[in-house]
Amino acid sequence: MQDRQIRVIGIGTGDPEHLTLQAVRALADVDAVFVLDKRAETADLVEIRRRICAAHIAKPHRVVTVEDPPRPRRPADYGGTVVAWHAARAERLEAAFADHLGAGEVGAILAWGDPALYDSILRILDRIDARGRVGFTRAVIPGLSSVQVLAARHGVPLNGIGGSVLITTGRRLAAGWPAEADSVVVMLDGDPAFGHLDPDLTIYWGAYLGGPDEILVSGRLGEVGDAIRRVRAEARARHGWIMDIYLLRRDRAATDSGDGPR
Repeated sequence: MQDRQIRVIGIGTGDPEHLTLQAVRALADVDAVFVLDKRAETADLVEIRRRICAAHIAKPHRVVTVEDPPRPRRPADYGGTVVAWHAARAERLEAAFADHLGAGEVGAILAWGDPALYDSILRILDRIDARGRVGFTRAVIPGLSSVQVLAARHGVPLNGIGGSVLITTGRRLAAGWPAEADSVVVMLDGDPAFGHLDPDLTIYWGAYLGGPDEILVSGRLGEVGDAIRRVRAEARARHGWIMDIYLLRRDRAATDSGDGPR
């Protein structure tokens, strides 16, 4: 019996033009698209996926919506909570594959940005594969990450001259500035708190990157930090959700031509 194939396709951060040519080709012969739906507050994100599918899948196809299991946002045991959430996601996706994708058919999961960067879907597929109940092969198509889009929108390099870039989470940054880091990209920061950081850091912040509601703020952290928190809260209240990311740098003069913040 011919195995099903699951294609995990990075679709960028919201702009349909972020799709690579490889992603467009990978979508062309898909039979079913599996969408993890976070319920009504992110219905517009599901709609973006539907429009991408309608534009690039060349044959009749099915869009299978899988309700994403809820998880506590501030658990006492963060690691254990995420592991349990991944297990619940795996069970729901496994059932959807069995019910909606026949032998020899191609299924797709559209991942925001790049599926290898702070996205759980590859770990979820590992769990399903290890259980051995639904056979499938896997293909991963990289996408344009929010890290790249943030730098492009602000028109800045990520790294200093000969320097490194650390990509981390808000949860880890809360413990303090990483030792020996000059440039830090922060993702998954549900409640940005900048007060414990050096106010002379330069911050490049962006939300809804690549979409019509994109917001950009940059400048000296001590001058724009409060404004970012205010703008972020207002945008989240207006949309019901937010996806944002920011770059922090110690010494801008050492990283580029030395122009002032935009």
